[in-house]
Amino acid sequence: MNEPDPKLIKQCLRQDRRAQERLYKLCFGVLIGICGRYYRNQDEAVAAMNLGFLKVLKNLDRKSPDVPFKAWISRIMINTIIDEYRTTRTYRERILSVDFTEPHEEPVRTQLNDAEKQLDAEDAARLLLQLPPTTRQVFNLFAIDGYSHAEVSSMMGISVGTSKWHVASARKQLLAWIKRHKPYLIPSPAANES
Repeated sequence: MNEPDPKLIKQCLRQDRRAQERLYKLCFGVLIGICGRYYRNQDEAVAAMNLGFLKVLKNLDRKSPDVPFKAWISRIMINTIIDEYRTTRTYRERILSVDFTEPHEEPVRTQLNDAEKQLDAEDAARLLLQLPPTTRQVFNLFAIDGYSHAEVSSMMGISVGTSKWHVASARKQLLAWIKRHKPYLIPSPAANES
């Protein structure tokens, strides 16, 4: 996505509906791509994207010229998804109480990375949508969007340990799916020993 023309931004700030529609079309691919990672249902993804775009429009006057437009709208979209999650989480899912003092097995990251490289984007998107909603959101924020566990903890209103647990759980579930459906992507133990 290229930086939008400053004239377009000025027109949007003046509430020009045609300019807002052009900006919407410009932002659509980036925003729907983010939403698609967080929502199983396309209608929910589009509704969240529209809500995020409204926030983009409302905050255009606050955008710093130093921040790339794509990064700025991506951050707004992710924050919108998190805000939406917080307001609906009591209705959707309760976070399981897990004893994080017990050590948990962390799958070998290199195996998943190797597999990730060989999966096509469609497979990866389908895999992510198979995860439980909270686990999917935490995994997306940490592994895809690059937030630290402390940042995810703060954004989601969960502990750092819970964030780590969700990422480990997601990796374990994704690796199990890959082993079941595409075992040729997982290197054999003998290959790891050499």
